[in-house]
Amino acid sequence: MAHNSAKPAQSTGVEAAEVGKTSAVDRLVEQIRDLIAERGLGIGDALPTERDLGEQFQAGRNTVREALQVLRAYGLVETRPKVGAVISGGHGEAIRRLFAFHNGISPDSFRDLQGFRRIIETGVGDHIILHASEADLDRLEAANARIRTAESVEEAARYDYEFHEAIVELSGNRTTLAAYRMMRTVIEEVMRLGKAERPVQSATYEAHAEIIGALRARDRIAYAYLMSRHLEFGLKFVGAPTSGQSAATKT
Repeated sequence: MAHNSAKPAQSTGVEAAEVGKTSAVDRLVEQIRDLIAERGLGIGDALPTERDLGEQFQAGRNTVREALQVLRAYGLVETRPKVGAVISGGHGEAIRRLFAFHNGISPDSFRDLQGFRRIIETGVGDHIILHASEADLDRLEAANARIRTAESVEEAARYDYEFHEAIVELSGNRTTLAAYRMMRTVIEEVMRLGKAERPVQSATYEAHAEIIGALRARDRIAYAYLMSRHLEFGLKFVGAPTSGQSAATKT
C-alpha cells in the first residue's frame, strides 16, 4: 500500500515541473511577441540573441530555445546563418495559399475561415459575459468607433480585425488569442470584402454595436446569434467581383 501511494506523489511532482516549464515557455513566447510589436520589427529584422533574450526576460537558455522553437513552428521567425533569429513573413503567405486567396476568395474558403472564427468568437462569449467589466466593454465601444473614421479599405479592415481581436482577448486565454492572431493576415483579407462602400462600413459598425449590447445585457443567446449572423455577412461579396473588391485591389 505504501509503495502504491508513493507513485502518484512522484508523478504529480513531475507533472508540476512540466507545467511550470511549459508556462515559462508560453510566457516567454508572449514576451517576445510583445517585444516585436513594441520595437516595430518587420520581416527580415533580427531578434536579440538567445543570451540577450535570456538576460532581458530572466529566462534560462533551454526556455529561450524552446520559445524560439514555438515561434518558428508558428512561422513567425526563422534562423539565418550568421544572423540568428529574424522575423519571417512566411506564415502569412502559407496561410494565404492554404485558403487559395490568391485566386480570389471562394465560398468554401470563406465558410472554412468563418467557421474557425465562429468556434472561437462565439466560444469565448460565456467567459466574457461572466467576467467582463463595464470598462472592458467600454474599450470594445472605443475600438468599434474607429471603424467610422477609416479612410481606406486597409484601415477599415484593420479596425474591424482589432475589434474582433479585442473580443477574443477578453477570454483571458493566451493560447486562444495566439491561434487567432496567427490567422490575422487571412482574417483581414476577408474583412476587406465590400469595405470600399461606406454603407458596408456602417453595417459593420452597427453589427458590432449590437454584439456589444448583447454582452452588456449578459445575454449569451443573443450574443451567439448576433456574432454568427455577423460572420456570415461577407458571404454576399464572395464569388463575383464587386466595387469593394475592385477598390481593395487598387489600394
